[in-house]
Amino acid sequence: MLEIVQSGGWLMLPIIACSIVAAAIILERIWTLQKKRVIPEDLTLRVWQWVKADRLDAENLRSLDQSSPLGKVLAAGLASIAAGRDVAKESIEDTGRHVVHEFERYLNTLGTIAVISPLLGLLGTVIGMVKVFTAIMDQGVGNPGALAGGISEALITTAAGLTVAIPSLIGYRYLRGHIDSLVVRMEQEAMRFLETLLNNNAREAVKDESSD
Repeated sequence: MLEIVQSGGWLMLPIIACSIVAAAIILERIWTLQKKRVIPEDLTLRVWQWVKADRLDAENLRSLDQSSPLGKVLAAGLASIAAGRDVAKESIEDTGRHVVHEFERYLNTLGTIAVISPLLGLLGTVIGMVKVFTAIMDQGVGNPGALAGGISEALITTAAGLTVAIPSLIGYRYLRGHIDSLVVRMEQEAMRFLETLLNNNAREAVKDESSD
């Protein structure tokens, strides 16, 4: 392996660096964006229990905001629910945009790596072929050993660049799709909870008026 890296020339160093960064980003994002971490299954049930027990105070809202991305969105909606449906919905959407920005952290870097890795490989190919033609000019075509170094450098850097770019692009596309799916699910959960809470408050208000 070390011999292959050395045969690829100095351009193998940035290609290897790109591979390490890309792998770190993909693993970190997959771990951070696990569904159970973003949209905990029992979160809405726990919040509903707080509502029923009249425990939806500032402390619980702060705890909810810090618990998960869905909790952050729910907390934003609940904090402004007294101002009406439209204001609460706007708060949810605004907070959702901030959450999406957090979800997409490092993705631009990953996309950039997917683009520049094959270009680095292509640059290595060009440099290798320049060495080949220089050797031909100096020694002719009768010495295969003089040509082998440039050819191997050209082929190795091209293969290395593609080897980094292909998984990086796959990871980038997968994470983009996964984020879109999480955002849609999160907004649906938040809006469903908000509508249920507002309808419940409306029924409670009607019940109080009828009892009076």
